[in-house]
Amino acid sequence: MITLHHLEYSQSFRILWLLEEIGAPYELKVYKRDAETRLASAEYKALSPLGTAPVITDENGLVLAESNAVIDYILDMHPESPLRPAPGEAARVDYLFWFHAGVGSLMPMQFFNGLLTMMKARSPALVRSVIGLATDKVREMLVAPRLKVIFDKLESDLGRNTWLAGDRLTAADISMCYSIASADAQGKLEGRPNCQRWMKQMRETPSFQRAMEKDGRETFVFSF
Repeated sequence: MITLHHLEYSQSFRILWLLEEIGAPYELKVYKRDAETRLASAEYKALSPLGTAPVITDENGLVLAESNAVIDYILDMHPESPLRPAPGEAARVDYLFWFHAGVGSLMPMQFFNGLLTMMKARSPALVRSVIGLATDKVREMLVAPRLKVIFDKLESDLGRNTWLAGDRLTAADISMCYSIASADAQGKLEGRPNCQRWMKQMRETPSFQRAMEKDGRETFVFSF
């Protein structure tokens, strides 16, 4: 049986939602972040080859990290699941794009954006204004334009699809949930009704609600 080592306010929520949607048996171990640093504990970091969430283990010695690697591994164990459109299906191309866009394009920009925010907020008072000018310029030149392009495409695709890849929930939605929810928490979905509709659908999905109940928190996203 798989054990999901679930770090609060982290991307491991994706795996929790996936397991609930599939209905697979699993063991859940929840870990809290350090109250001061807000980082994962040494105990959690020791589990993963990268020291990051998510990570799964099993009784046969499996240790696997990286969200999409874990998602693919679990779906390989459940080939009957409709969460991964097969080659040749109409939804396959959209599925492949959004399944990888979240971790390959969107999350890095969101992380960089959060890092710029922290740099500005936590800089010594004597240099904060200078650091603020520099970080704001980087955000204006690099981060904001790239995020806009991604969310413009997201809004457009959700205008023709109910979910990210057609009319049914897929692992692409589960993979993207953390990034979209993070954007929503920061007010970045204002003026994007299709993205807001997607958020509402996600919250109303029974498997998502079960995952939230097991997570035990009002939100699953990390705030900088």
